[in-house]
Amino acid sequence: MGGKVCVIIGFGPGLGTAYAEVFTRAGHDLALLNRSGAGTSGDGATGPVVKTFACDAGDPDSLKAALQSVQSELGQIDVAIYNADLAQFGTLDEVSETQFEQSWRVGALGLFATAKFLGPQMSERGSGTIIVSGATAALRGNVWTTAFAPSKSAQRVLANALAKQLGPKGVHVAYIVIDGVIDTEDTRTNFAPNEPDEFFINPVHIAEAALMLAHQDKSAWTFELDIRPFGEKW
Repeated sequence: MGGKVCVIIGFGPGLGTAYAEVFTRAGHDLALLNRSGAGTSGDGATGPVVKTFACDAGDPDSLKAALQSVQSELGQIDVAIYNADLAQFGTLDEVSETQFEQSWRVGALGLFATAKFLGPQMSERGSGTIIVSGATAALRGNVWTTAFAPSKSAQRVLANALAKQLGPKGVHVAYIVIDGVIDTEDTRTNFAPNEPDEFFINPVHIAEAALMLAHQDKSAWTFELDIRPFGEKW
């Protein structure tokens, strides 16, 4: 232990794992947060410390308790990656009020709770980074994003508000618009089974972009960064 601490809220296969791999390789100690508390771990003997914590991102009390545990075990949090969302897809007829609220709670309320906890601490010391995994749905709705798009849109606008409040205090808030299908076993099997490799976004390269954001100089900060495959229509 001793490197900068990066917390990944919403750790799992695909992008969450890629964030962990890239930030570990860069020397960050890691805290991996998800519902089950599942994930890899390492004690720092041969590399960075990696610890897992159970957390419901849609429950502010659960999220706050997990972040407090991270600080108790690893120290101050230097980078927070908000990678949590609840992909409730469907039309107006297919999505319930409960599903709509759950999607908002994980996508927007969880980010608010994270910033509420970490923002004052980072502001007091004049440093820190909060990076949000966004989506094209933050910019426009579609027939099957009745719940997902409002959640991601609220998340993006909240991140914008946070950047304007925390940026002058030395805290970098950045939003990554992921415009495309992330390459995972699930998306290749269930979403786009017949698409070639170039159709997908390699999650490692998204994570590398996040690492770049975390190390940007204050004189040239990025708020919003959009990422898409070279052949994606936009």
